[in-house]
Amino acid sequence: MDFSTPLNAFVAGFPNFIIQLAVALALFVASLTIYTLMTPHKELALIRAGNPSAALAFAGVVVGLAIPLGSCLAYALGLFDLLIWGVITLLLQILAFRFADIFLRGLPRRIAEGDVAAAVFLMSVKIGLALIISGALADPNVAIYRGG
Repeated sequence: MDFSTPLNAFVAGFPNFIIQLAVALALFVASLTIYTLMTPHKELALIRAGNPSAALAFAGVVVGLAIPLGSCLAYALGLFDLLIWGVITLLLQILAFRFADIFLRGLPRRIAEGDVAAAVFLMSVKIGLALIISGALADPNVAIYRGG
């Protein structure tokens, strides 16, 4: 069995893999940081204090950003494309928080007070939106507009 072809493909593609992974991880960390700075409640402090609703809400943020970033990696035509769609994902997740806050009224206060139901609602909105964004990124018609 000849392993030279797959090994050559790995060696040729590995640097690009590392670059894309590093950019995606940097975008992920930056997005989480920006999100925590823009929300009125301090998720990490609440999580450190043992607040389960803050942990659930933040888990929705983590998964809600990771799912579309994974799709961005799969369908992006390059680093710039990855950055554009990654930023759009962050903006949509911030809007999702605002929507959930309008819908439930006082969401940051409720999460800070340990309201698990509010946190689960926010988490479901974020993950649901992430799945929809991922589907939109995978749409072949979107690839046409990107020149693909």
